[in-house]
This record gives sequence, C-alpha cells and structure tokens, in this order.
Amino acid sequence: MTAAKHTQKERLMRAEMLLALSRRIGEQDTLDDVLRTLVEYTTIELDTERSTLFLNDPETNELYSRVAQGNFLREIRMANNAGVAGYVFSTGQSQIILDAYSDPRFNRSVDEQTGFVTRNILCVPITSHKGEIIGVAQTLNKKTGHFGDEDQALLEDMVAQCSLALLSAQFIERMQKLRKQEMEFVNIVSEVTADIQLGSLLQKVMGEATSMLNAERSTLFLNDEKTNQLWSEVGQGLDAMQIRLPNHLGIAGAVFTSGKTVNIPHAYADLRFNPAFDKKTGYFTRSILCVPVVNKSGKIIGVTQVLNKRGGPFTSEDEARLKAFTAQVSIALENAKLFADVHNMKNYNEAMLENMTNGLITLDENEKIVTCNSAGLEILRVSPDRILNREVGEFFSEKNAWVAEKIKAVAESQKPEVTMDANIDVEGETLSVNLTVQPLVSNEKKRMGSMLVIEDISSEKRLKSTMARYMDPSLADRVVAQGGELLGGQSVECTVLFSDVRGFTTVTEQLGAQATVSLLNEYFTLMVDCIQNEGGMLDKFIGDAIMAVFGIPEAKGDEEDRAVRTAIEMLKSLFSWNEVRRAEGKMPVDIGIGLNTDFVVSGNIGSKKRMDYTIIGDGVNLAARLESACKQYGARILVSEGTFRKLKGTYRSREADLVVVKGKTKPVAVYEILDYHSEHTFPNIVEVLSFFRDGLAKYRQKKWDQAMELFNQALSLNAEDKLSKLYLHRCEMLKASPPPEDWDGVWVMESK
Repeated sequence: MTAAKHTQKERLMRAEMLLALSRRIGEQDTLDDVLRTLVEYTTIELDTERSTLFLNDPETNELYSRVAQGNFLREIRMANNAGVAGYVFSTGQSQIILDAYSDPRFNRSVDEQTGFVTRNILCVPITSHKGEIIGVAQTLNKKTGHFGDEDQALLEDMVAQCSLALLSAQFIERMQKLRKQEMEFVNIVSEVTADIQLGSLLQKVMGEATSMLNAERSTLFLNDEKTNQLWSEVGQGLDAMQIRLPNHLGIAGAVFTSGKTVNIPHAYADLRFNPAFDKKTGYFTRSILCVPVVNKSGKIIGVTQVLNKRGGPFTSEDEARLKAFTAQVSIALENAKLFADVHNMKNYNEAMLENMTNGLITLDENEKIVTCNSAGLEILRVSPDRILNREVGEFFSEKNAWVAEKIKAVAESQKPEVTMDANIDVEGETLSVNLTVQPLVSNEKKRMGSMLVIEDISSEKRLKSTMARYMDPSLADRVVAQGGELLGGQSVECTVLFSDVRGFTTVTEQLGAQATVSLLNEYFTLMVDCIQNEGGMLDKFIGDAIMAVFGIPEAKGDEEDRAVRTAIEMLKSLFSWNEVRRAEGKMPVDIGIGLNTDFVVSGNIGSKKRMDYTIIGDGVNLAARLESACKQYGARILVSEGTFRKLKGTYRSREADLVVVKGKTKPVAVYEILDYHSEHTFPNIVEVLSFFRDGLAKYRQKKWDQAMELFNQALSLNAEDKLSKLYLHRCEMLKASPPPEDWDGVWVMESK
C-alpha cells in the first residue's frame, strides 16, 4: 500500500471515529453524560491511562470536572489560571509535556495524595464556534511511546467536534438548574410563610437561606424597638442561643441603618467586620452577604446575613435571590412576631395566674364562673368540671351564700369589696380566707363580669408558709421529673476513637509507681489537648487507654474528619514529646489508635447515686478492636470502612485488609492513615503505596508470585513497611497451602 493510500485510509478512519463520536455525543441527555462519553473516547483513542475534561465556571473563575477516570470520583475544582490546565485555558495554547515532574506548572500534590504517578501530559483548549475558550481537555500517561503532534491534532479535532454539544448541554443544564431553583423558591416561600410560630419560622428562614445560597450558615436578625437591638433566637449551625447586638454596629447594623445590601468577599479585609464573635466561637468568617428585611410599608424590620458561600464569594444572583426571598417572608415574619407577642402575653398572664398562691376566679356578665386557677381549685377542693360554667349562686350556696351576695353587690356598685378573715365551708371544714371581689370593665366602660381573689390564711396554709422558709418545694419535683430522663439515653451516630500505649506493662515495671503516674499525666495532657482542639469529647481513661467520641453531645457534620485529624495530631505531638524524652535519656512511648463510625447508645448510665455520661454498643467495640489490631498490622492508625467512606478531606492512606472481627460474621474494610509520616519516617511513601495497592489486588486474585514481587518492590523502597512484610508472609503461607476456591480475601481476626 502506498504512503498516500495509507494516509488517506487513516484520514478516513479518523473521520469515521469523529462521526461516531458526534453521534454518540448527540445521544446523550445530560452534561455529565456528554463529559463522560468524551473522556471515554479520549482515553481509548489516544491510548492513555486517564483523561479529564475541565469546563470553565465564569462565576467563580474556576475550572471544574465532573468526570475523571481512576480514583477521582468527586468534582475537581481549581483556579482557571493554575497548573497546566489553567495555563492552556489562559493562553489557548495546546501543551505536550513529556516529563510532568520537571514542568514547574505541574502540581504534584494530587499525585502524592492519591498514589497515582503522572508521567506525561497532553492538554488542549476547548473553543466554542465564536472562538471563546470554554474549557480544556487533558489526558495523562500515554501507554506506548510519547505524545506527539498527531495526538495533539486528534484531541483538538475531537474536542472541536464536541464543543457545540458541550455548550448546548451546559445551556440546558443551566436552564434546568434555574427552573429547579425557581420551583424550589416557590415551594420554600410557600412552606416558610405558612408557619406562624416565630421560633420555628426563624429556624426555617435561616435553614432555607443557607441551603438556597449553598452557604455554611445564616442568621436572621429582627429589630427590637424597645432596646434598639438586633436579635436572633437561632443561629444556623450554632448552639441554640439568643444573639443581641446594637442595631447600628457591625455589618448587620450598617445594613439595618442604611437599608443597603452589603456583599463582602473577604470579611477580615472590611473594617466594619468585628472578629470578636469568630474568636469566641472558633468559627472563621470568609465571605458575607447581608440584606435588609423590609415590610410591606417600606419599614426595615431586620436583616438577613449569610456566611461563607461554598466554592467562592456571593454573586449578584445570590443577592437578587436573597432579596426576593426576604421580601416574600417579611410579611410572615411580622405576622409571626405579632402572634408571638400576643402568645407571650397570653402565656405570661396564664403563668402568672397559675403560679399565684391565691385562688383566682373570673365570672362573666351573667355571673357564670368562667375560669378558676390551680390555687383556687386546690383551696376549694374541686375539679374544673365541678366549678366551671356554673352559676355563682349555685356554687356558693348555704354557708357560702355570702360570697354570692358580695358578688351581686359589686356588680351593682361597680366598686371592689374586700372581706378579711372570713370563713368558707369546704367539704365540712371551715377555712379562714381573705376575699376580694373586683369588677371587670372593658376599655369602653362596659361591664364584663367580676373577679374573685381568695387568700387562704388557715392553719394549713400558715404551716406550708413556715416550711417554705426552710425548703424549696420545687427542688424534689425537679429531681423526680428529670430522674427518668437523666437515666435514659438515645441512639446517635458518632465516631469513636480508642488509643492505647504499646508495651505499657514493660514501661511500668521499669519506671515504678511514681514515675509511671508522672508519665501518664504528661501523656494524657498532650492527648486530651489534641482531642479538645478538634471538638471531641473525652469519654474516659481506661488505665493507659483513652476513649474519645466525636459527634456527641452535639453533631457538627464532620465528625469523621475531626477524629482523623485528632489521631494524626496525637501522633505528631507524641513524636515531638519523644524527642524531648530521648534527649533526657528516657524511653520513648508508642501508641495505636482505632477509629469507627456507627450508631451507639449515649446517655447518663449508672445508678441514681452515681452516673456517667458515656456511650455503649458494637460501634464502640469495633473501635477498640481496631486499636488492638494496629499491633497485628504494624500500623499506628486504623479506621473502619464506616469512617473512611464519610471522610470529606483527602488523607494519605491505604486499604489494610478485609477482616471479620471476633464475634462477627460480616467483613469490614480496614484502612491505614499515614498522614503523620514524613519522608524520614516513611521513605518513598508514594511509590511504596502504589506497589502495595497493586500487590493487594494480585493477592486477592490469588496471584501469589506477582503479589510477592510487588510487595518485595515496596520493601526495597522501605524495608520497615510492616504491612508489606505481613502480606509477603501471607502470600508465602497461602501459596504453600492454597485457600478454597470461594476464598474472597477476607481475613478472620481471632484476637480481640
């Protein structure tokens, strides 16, 4: 075949491939499907290990990718001028990089975190039909040879073929997102404005504002005209508290007094921002959007403040949506506030009447008994059904008829009458009372009825009054009322941390009693500081062991990450402490840490004489067993699959095993966290993790020789990697005594 015919054939094949790609792209319904299809074609046609397609987000000036092969399952975001992809996007120039690690634009931190090794890169811009760069396509590690001009031309042709489809898919997704936002907005407003309770309405408004703008938290402040303060009952994401501040201070005060929206991308750069609250709570405010809440008559009644938009600063679209939202809910807020004022006054009056020691009875204009408070029922020894809605002459009769006569006299004169030390017959017993009859008159001077106040001054009341000087009568009631609750509990999800000192028995034998106590005091002080710095709760000390919990008594949503960061910091603090101990000629201390996330039972557990707030359950037991398993795997931090899968951060880690712990039948994946290591304590860690991961895969495929070769390569880079040694030994053992055909790589942990 001549060169011309060969070239013509190649062109024909490329045209057919591009046509097939266009058809395949055209069949996709969503932007995610288009991205996934193009990435798959790119990887296959260019014969590479991994491809990624980044699109530009003009609102945040970031490149983002939703589809990437390999380990990246999350959305990737980066500044659109950073790295190789950012360079190509900014300049519009395709790049072939034959050695990624020698290129200063390449960011190797992702490789270090994932264990993937990038060798070479081909990256081209994606351009719209108008010549606007809308993203970049990047493919890594050509499997045979190096990237060349033909590869670059092919990738440029592929993205050019799909650019229109990408723009269309982006536009459709944007329209769908806007429509969804509009529908959500309507539903949110309908749901929020239907609530008349101020407390729950505030909670809903702040919760919906936080969710709607993809922020971390929000606070709705209402103005208190009596104190000239902005107040809020609930701060989204904070402990329940009432926040109050002068209505002219800070960002919220500036918005309230000026009536103008404030959008601050960097809070600490704005002189109006007061960082005192951040210092008090430990929260870090990055960005702020604050809008006034205006009622239907144009009066500013408060402000809504939203903090820390995820993914960048608040946009003009966010401002418009929050303004529209607050405008819709302002009427509901005023109604709820009015309802709350009326309800509070009603509750206040009722509470005042119920807490009165004197009996209080009200009658309507027809002398029928309408209300009687608890003290009145007790004094008269009647139930509500025996006194309410009865004629006063019918109830106060015979020996007590004088009471009805007093009421009739007051109704005629409309002047109050007081009778001191009078007698009332109650079930054959005479009570000494002071009786006051008061006329009830409306604002229009219209008679509404009468009110009786009965003060019991009998011997029984005097006795109770005397006893009350020596004892708080409500004390025992509170203890009885709360006793069952104090001894109860609840099922909650949390992350449990167990740590234990290695070889502690040997340490105590060498140190003696006093030195052991001194060592433990120093050690516990360091470890507890690490736990408390991440918001964990120290549950108990068990000898030299520590049990801590994250997510109790208050869940913050990132318990797993806080627990892992605590474990890492515990080891770093321990290493620093050991350096001091070695310099003083003292023996170093080593520990193991186990972490597990599960549902546990929490509460005050014990007897009425002694109770401890603690947790119990299988989730606690597994954390303890993982801590113990650190010795078997030569690890210092082991976490369960339940913890690992919920981590939001990225940590240097590897899967250690699939195990069935003693007393259980279901296997659990166990992971080793290695972020506390340095290059000195774990040489060549990226390469070792790569060899170990491949070796583990061969081990589970029962390819013993290939697995042993990979584990040996890992050990050649770090001879102290105990986990590689463990699997090398297992391979030798299983090769000599092969497991059954249905063996699935699960290891049964015999010891606790």
